Amino acid sequence: MELRHLRCFLAVAQELHFARAAEKLHIEQSPLSRAIKELEEELGVRLFDRNTRSTRLTRSGQVFAEHVPRVFAALTQAKDSVRAVSAGYQGQLRIALSGGISQSRLTVLLSRCREEEPDTEIRLYEVSLVQQIKGLESDLYDAGFAQSPEVDESLLAVPAWSDPVVVAVPSRHPLLIHKQLPLEEVLRYPLVLCDPTTCEGGCRQLARVLRTTALEPIVAERVASHDLMVTLVAAGYGLGFSTEAHVSTSHHPEIVTRPLAGRTPVLTTYLIRRIGEPSEALHRFVERALVEVPVRASDEALDTSLGGSK
Repeated sequence: MELRHLRCFLAVAQELHFARAAEKLHIEQSPLSRAIKELEEELGVRLFDRNTRSTRLTRSGQVFAEHVPRVFAALTQAKDSVRAVSAGYQGQLRIALSGGISQSRLTVLLSRCREEEPDTEIRLYEVSLVQQIKGLESDLYDAGFAQSPEVDESLLAVPAWSDPVVVAVPSRHPLLIHKQLPLEEVLRYPLVLCDPTTCEGGCRQLARVLRTTALEPIVAERVASHDLMVTLVAAGYGLGFSTEAHVSTSHHPEIVTRPLAGRTPVLTTYLIRRIGEPSEALHRFVERALVEVPVRASDEALDTSLGGSK
């Protein structure tokens, strides 16, 4: 099995169309078909069901498609590690990021790491929550940040930081007569919410907040990024939920933030890593990341995150 076989397979799996896949790879369709046939013969399974009208993955093909990207991820990381050593770094940490991570918090953390440990290179990988969990389990990443503590038994998730939830409001909205917004009033207006497929953990946390009232949210749009949410809120499509740290990075003149009335809910970001004794470099990284653990996070959680017992 050669890398070209895997590249051909991924192209067809993504396009589900041999002609488009061949165009994507800048090759003719016949060598692409031949590569897929060779791969199927080596594996002893059929990867695609193909007829004159459609191409689709078989169940075996679906399983194979879940594993192949990790091969290329591992190769990329191997190249990065070699280049890091060549550039003079003594070590490397591979950190995965899944949607909704506060840029300002991450900036402070990375700046501190560069200042205190300049010989360790930190590589960042933006992936989905599912990819992060799989990557941590298979040692593609050393640690990750996500807004969900729901991980498998081999992983440990501890609170890294929490940010109060605020409502993003257009600058000329009638709700701005309130200094704090009752949730019931907010839910009378359309909302611009993040898509749970790209910000799964944050959406789960926000859903728990919305369920504290009997009103059903009116969802005007689902968006894949915080920047697009801010843009649509500013344009009057609806209200949005965010954190002050997130909104402040947008610097949008047509957006005003207001806290929710009553007990302020928070969005918590978790540091996730494998259970076990971390390397010295990872131990120090975790210590820096958890400096601002909320007061309500117990000392036991902090000790567990560093010591490796669950």
